[in-house]
Amino acid sequence: MTTNFVEELTWRGMLHDAMPGTEEHLLSGMQSAYVGIDPTADSLHIGHLVGVMMLRHFQLAGHKPYALIGGATGMIGDPSGKSTERNLLDEATLAHNQAAIKAQLSRFLDFNSGKDNSALLVNNYDWMKDFSFLEFIRDVGKHITVNYMMAKDSVKKRLSAEAKEGMSFTEFTYQLVQGYDFLHLYRAHNCTLQMGGSDQWGNITTGTELIRRIGGGKGFALTCPLITKADGTKFGKSEGGNIWLDSERTSPYKFYQYWLNTSDEDAEKYIKIFTFLPKEEIENLVKTHHEAPHLRVLQKRLADEVTVMVHSQEDLDNAERASDILFGKSTSSDLKKLNEKTFLEVFEGVPQAEVSKEDINNGLDMIAALAAKTGFLGSNGEARRELKQNSISVNKEKVKEDYIISSEDLINNKFVLLQRGKKNYFVLVIK
Repeated sequence: MTTNFVEELTWRGMLHDAMPGTEEHLLSGMQSAYVGIDPTADSLHIGHLVGVMMLRHFQLAGHKPYALIGGATGMIGDPSGKSTERNLLDEATLAHNQAAIKAQLSRFLDFNSGKDNSALLVNNYDWMKDFSFLEFIRDVGKHITVNYMMAKDSVKKRLSAEAKEGMSFTEFTYQLVQGYDFLHLYRAHNCTLQMGGSDQWGNITTGTELIRRIGGGKGFALTCPLITKADGTKFGKSEGGNIWLDSERTSPYKFYQYWLNTSDEDAEKYIKIFTFLPKEEIENLVKTHHEAPHLRVLQKRLADEVTVMVHSQEDLDNAERASDILFGKSTSSDLKKLNEKTFLEVFEGVPQAEVSKEDINNGLDMIAALAAKTGFLGSNGEARRELKQNSISVNKEKVKEDYIISSEDLINNKFVLLQRGKKNYFVLVIK
């Protein structure tokens, strides 16, 4: 039993364009569709998430999703949306990347249930590796004219007068290779739909042409909008680069913070795209948010949902605990639960001073910790004054002048957090 996939994407703001007849085709029974994923890294980043969400909605609607790892196309490089050619990868790297990506996709797609619509992972390197150049230009190339290929936006942009670099023949043929993928999946798996970002429309329709001209059949195309941010900055990027799904590349804390810091306008859009919450619940959340935007209900729910979906409930709990630390709601025991990486991320940019292990073992008095040994405060006199005013904390707990910092205070056996007032932090690093 299938449900209306196109209708679902439409209300979520995930439909940019679809070839005429696509909706009717999908309503006629279980169909197969694929999304291509570039394997240039051993992790997906949140820029890939929209395509993955589309595949998940497709499976939930009763259809069969294919995730295509572009092992062959990853060796070439897609010119769409790019101004320069990309680095090419070797076979061993591609194989490693594919295995890592499949593990991440398994959090979204059901590969193993044995149902008719179980997801499948395929790699175009498997059918392209033995295809000789002569065979390719004879069997595929002759069916598509250069005029047709030149008319594609991705090609026109790279050949325009504004483009700094021209376009290599390798890149020019990319749309033929991607088009052949669609033809191959159509023949081998009866895959009738390719989905992707709106910048992929040209490549996808080249595939539908090959299915028509060589396969004598009908293929369909469906694209989603390219995700943007209201302020014009690039979605999925932070100052440190991509926001990855791999917790080693982007910690769950930073991942959670990215979504939590979304603007009101973007949060309203993203909660439809990046969660599986039903329409009515989203409408209620939006209404609540408009009534009290300062509570950031939408951002909080968005961050919660995406963090659990990509990582786990435990990772979300840790990320929330780490976030609370900056807003004064936490205790010394909360701090001590943070691992070193998260601690350093929470207090990124906070001034630090090194203190010897010997000083800590001997017991470090508060005046030395605040001034003489660290320079956190300007003088011993200022340190005494702040202590008398009860404005100094060690690991989030208020202390007096007679407090001695010892090894009991160490976070991860390495740090002590000093604080003056609510917002002035200082980290002692024990060496």
